[in-house]
Amino acid sequence: MILAGDIGGTKTNLALYEIVENKLHIKEQHQFASSAFSTFSDVIAAFKTKINKAQIEAACFGIAGPVINANCHTTNLPWEITTSGLQKELGTKKVHLLNDLEATAYGMLYLSDDEFLELNPHAKAVEGNRAVIAAGTGLGEALLYYDKKAYHPLGSEGGHTDFAPLTTQQDKLLKYLRREFPQHVSYERILSGPGIYTLYKFLSQSGFAPEPEAMLNLKEGKDPSAQISESAIKQNDPLCLEVLRLFVEIYGAEAGNIALKSMSLGGVYIGGGIAPKILPMLAEGNFMKAFRAKGRFSEMLGNMQVRVSLNQETALLGAAHFTVDKLL
Repeated sequence: MILAGDIGGTKTNLALYEIVENKLHIKEQHQFASSAFSTFSDVIAAFKTKINKAQIEAACFGIAGPVINANCHTTNLPWEITTSGLQKELGTKKVHLLNDLEATAYGMLYLSDDEFLELNPHAKAVEGNRAVIAAGTGLGEALLYYDKKAYHPLGSEGGHTDFAPLTTQQDKLLKYLRREFPQHVSYERILSGPGIYTLYKFLSQSGFAPEPEAMLNLKEGKDPSAQISESAIKQNDPLCLEVLRLFVEIYGAEAGNIALKSMSLGGVYIGGGIAPKILPMLAEGNFMKAFRAKGRFSEMLGNMQVRVSLNQETALLGAAHFTVDKLL
């Protein structure tokens, strides 16, 4: 048996797999609310009570945070995760930690064509580096380096780079964000679940349009960002539509940035939990317009594949396949 995990700031997904005829089959899978646990060891203990003392041969975990010297302090949780600690808890030396976007990037290699939505109607399939960007609880970025034989995932913390405004409206947004974050405004402050709500407050306070009833009477426990997306896509609310339009515009621009920095001629792949929920907004053209708007390199970017993953368990899949490919 192998164990794979996708450890995020909101939820932790763990799955036990068996290998039958060289194919992975899920034996047990459980999801946990990350904030309900003081440590990742507590999550592992809870999972172990559900798997009937199964013998784990190897394990890999994609974690939302930088992996340094085989250890990770999670970005949005007070967890310190160590390879040596997990080796003791799981009873195997074959344990590996990946950044969650490394796991997502690796998982992209195992998705079928019908698990993607292509955003670029002029895309040309080319072998080469691939970039991965994923907005969810935070913003993750990674690279799939291509050595002309195989792809290798490389993690990054690119989501924490400085936000660069491109329009007068975005200039005003940066000034607004500097009130709360005077030292550093990153792309993650905008391109994330909390970022959607930040954009809503910015536009609402600027008087762009009245707030919808659904937001004025938001039920306790309801995620405001989810309600904003719902009000935009299902009710065509003007304020919420502008929130998503601005979000998509900045998302496309940053996707273009990572494409340039990594020379990802093999395409840009979009993961994370937000994209599948706002597909109509991503597909209508503003994302690609901002993606291509790179001056002398607009033609190069205009030929790249830009694909949205429709599989919400890509990171888990990547961690599982990494275990099989690299640890066994």
